[in-house]
Amino acid sequence: MSDNESDGYPTAGNGVDDEDVGLPKTTIAKIIQEVLPSDLWCAKETRDLITDCCLEFVHLISSEANDACDKEQKKTITGDHVITALKTLGFEDYLNEVNDALDDHNKLSKERKKRSTKFDTGLTAEEKLRRQEALFEQARLNAINGVTGEQA
Repeated sequence: MSDNESDGYPTAGNGVDDEDVGLPKTTIAKIIQEVLPSDLWCAKETRDLITDCCLEFVHLISSEANDACDKEQKKTITGDHVITALKTLGFEDYLNEVNDALDDHNKLSKERKKRSTKFDTGLTAEEKLRRQEALFEQARLNAINGVTGEQA
């Protein structure tokens, strides 16, 4: 087990105890409302209980995924470790949905990476700064000489 664990559950890191870690109650309330028929309501105590159960589930999966990660002597929990944890804990019925979510996540990550490198010119920060300063100087000279963007 890693050093960031106590009582069998990983902490949030930076010395934060399990009691200080939570899930967004509004998000859980929204999920509850989405799955309930429109004529049913959920009491606050019930929402709190469901939130606690969700947190406990996240702790359980995280702890088991951490064990799988440790067995491979890795330092980062991956989606594969979470899938291994689900199998170990008997949640095989959810593997198709989890694999689909993981595939979607991987596709989105690749797209984000492509977008972030799309505008990379290959210039160093110093070269970019020199070019920017040169453009500003040219714009200043154009302004002094009354040259518009169309004439420049």
